[in-house]
Order: sequence, then C-alpha cells, then structure tokens
Amino acid sequence: MKRLAPHVGAATTGIRDRTRSVTRRVFELVQRSRAAGRGAPATAAARKARVTTLYREVMAITRAVLRQADVLGRRVVSRRTRGVTPLGGRLQETASLVRRVLAQARARVLKGDTHHPDKVLSIFEPHTEVIRKGKAAKPTEFGNVVKLQEADGQIITDYQVCAPRVPDDRLWGPALERHRALFGRPPRMAVADAGFASTANERTATSLGVQRVALPRRGRPPATAPPRPRWYRLALRWRTGSEGRISAAKRCHGLRRCRYRGRQGMERWVGLGVLASNLRSLARAGPAHQSGRR
Repeated sequence: MKRLAPHVGAATTGIRDRTRSVTRRVFELVQRSRAAGRGAPATAAARKARVTTLYREVMAITRAVLRQADVLGRRVVSRRTRGVTPLGGRLQETASLVRRVLAQARARVLKGDTHHPDKVLSIFEPHTEVIRKGKAAKPTEFGNVVKLQEADGQIITDYQVCAPRVPDDRLWGPALERHRALFGRPPRMAVADAGFASTANERTATSLGVQRVALPRRGRPPATAPPRPRWYRLALRWRTGSEGRISAAKRCHGLRRCRYRGRQGMERWVGLGVLASNLRSLARAGPAHQSGRR
C-alpha cells in the first residue's frame, strides 16, 4: 500500500503501519499457548479467555488494514496509472487471501470449527497443503506432494507436482499412460507403494498391457496367503531401493524445500532437481555401461 499510495494521489503518511500492534499481541499469544494446560483449572480458563481476546484484537486490526486496502484498491481502479496495475493486482490478491485467513480464524477460535474447508496455510504460497503420512514417527509437513516415476538405470522418467488432496491411487492410471506415451509401449513390470494398491488399479495395468503388476497391500499378508513369486519379491526390493533414491533427491538435489515462488516455480524447481539426479545417475553408470546400452 505504501508503494501504491504516491501513484494514486494518496498520502503515504495516511497509511497506518500496524505491525507493532500485531507483533505485541502475537508475542503474548505464543507465550500463553506454550503455557496451555498448566496450572489450576481456573487459571487455564482465564488463560483461554485471554487468548480468545487477543485473537479478537488481532482480527480487528487485520480488518482495519483490509479497509485501507479496499480504499486504495478503488483508487487504483479509477486511476489506471501505467505501471501501477500489477501492484494493484497483487494488493487485491493478497487482500482476498487475508479475508480467507480471517474466516478460518473466526471459525476455529470463536466457533471451534477446526475443519474449515480450503485453509490458507501461507499468504505467500497459497497452494501449500498439509501433508500427513499417517505414521507416528513422521511429523506433519507443509508443501505439495510430488510424484516421481523411475525406470531401469535409476533414471527418473517423469514427475508431477500433484493437485491438493489427490489420493495416490488416482495417479496410477495417468502414470502408466505417461510411460506409454514416452516409450511407445507399456512397462513390462510396474510397481508402486501401498498407497496405489487396489483391485481397480491392478485391472487398469493389465488392460494397458502390463505383464507383471506388483501393488502390495497395507499390512502383512495373511498366513493362509500363497507365497509370493520371485519376480514379485524382486519388484518390491527394487521399489524399496527407489525410496532411497527419492531421499537422495531430497537431500542432495533440493527437493526437500523449494526456493522458487508459486506453483509454477515449484514445478520448475522439481524439474531441475530431477535433471540433476538423472545426470548424477548417468555419471555413475560410466562410459562402459553406457556403451553397452547402445
């Protein structure tokens, strides 16, 4: 808003910076949240009431900032000054996100609704989602799920930054279609982790021409189940090895944290990491191995 004000005839001094007021209340919120559950019940109740009051004050300050943004946004629309339109668009986009944050904060703090739809987890990266792996030892992560496809030779043949809340089993069919589009034929063997396992996915792979499908179900197989064939066990070992290569891509090639902005920036960042991983695999293979593949 301070950058826009001089271009639309508004005084910069008229735009009040409320960062100090918000910071003071956020600091107290953090301190009181750390002490949650301690002390006598009466003390805990008083602490909870104070936290609710602080949230109300922060939301009131935020609404005041939004009112200023709306006034400035109307001036941008009426003036249409050259070079200001991009800033005006960013202002409107940010204000829209802040309104969503206010709605979800009101639902959580005042109404106790923790399952508010379409939560905004980041103002700067609104496409961020919560990633829970369903394991007690794995902490909750924030970002986007990335699907990686690997072929022989530890080469990643395709990647995809998945849309929010897409189940793993829905990625199976498109992954096989992508492989066939790249190589002109379906894979002879296809294996994935338990998140992709379903009878429908096994039928999809068979209908596409995959000769051997290894989709292990969650949990241990029953004692009465027949022993798995040798090719099935080898396929599971190969998939276990691919987990290590995914971990190496995260640790060595930057896939743990994206340094670019936006969803397109994340797709570009993942693509660069995949390219680096493939170059490393080719370098490890050596010229003798590469000449034997020709």
